[in-house]
Amino acid sequence: MAPSRPEQAAPVILVVEDEPAIATAVAHRMTAEGWRVEIAGDGPSGVAAASRLDPDVVVLDVMLPGLDGLEVCRRIQRERPVPVIMLTARDDETDMLVGLGVGADDYMTKPFSMRELVARTKALLRRVERSAQLAESAPTEPALEVGDVVIDRAQRRVSRAGAVVHLTPTEFDLLVTLAQTPRTVLTRERLLAEVWDWVDASGTRTVDSHVKALRRKLGPDLIRTVHGVGYAFEPVGV
Repeated sequence: MAPSRPEQAAPVILVVEDEPAIATAVAHRMTAEGWRVEIAGDGPSGVAAASRLDPDVVVLDVMLPGLDGLEVCRRIQRERPVPVIMLTARDDETDMLVGLGVGADDYMTKPFSMRELVARTKALLRRVERSAQLAESAPTEPALEVGDVVIDRAQRRVSRAGAVVHLTPTEFDLLVTLAQTPRTVLTRERLLAEVWDWVDASGTRTVDSHVKALRRKLGPDLIRTVHGVGYAFEPVGV
């Protein structure tokens, strides 16, 4: 793993995209934000760049030569959890769920708004900073036990009925947010604000997809859908 950067260093963004026009446009826009940006044009070089750079956020195309974006994401996350925004030419929820399943935090369909991509990247950077701050205070916090679900915030580990459940960083944050107020309906907009740090409702589909991913790992009975509103954590036996 690369050595950590000074606290005030500019965030590092890795763009893994094989279409030069898109990669260059994204890099120019993000450089204008004061971020350090590097481009990789295929899957293998993307994996190598992630290992070398230790990036703060990865913008990753799904369709890449050498290795596809899903395999790149798997390999990057295996070495070190890092926020990933996946880009795809297909607006397909199955693709989105597969992407989230290998550790992506967000998903955008081409053509996308450069302004929205920057906004989502900023939100991920804020989440990383907030998670680091919470990690410093978490050792003093007891595990959150709700029904047969135990959430260890210090170790960021989850178990249900004694069995460990492996969650991505975003899935963990979403579960904690829901479990802190069991049986209380949280709107999609509130979840976006608290988990993703977004201030608009453009990502409600992202919330839905992450909830589906949580249900696949924890079971379909823990999170109740309140149609037209949002979701509630419904622990068993409580």
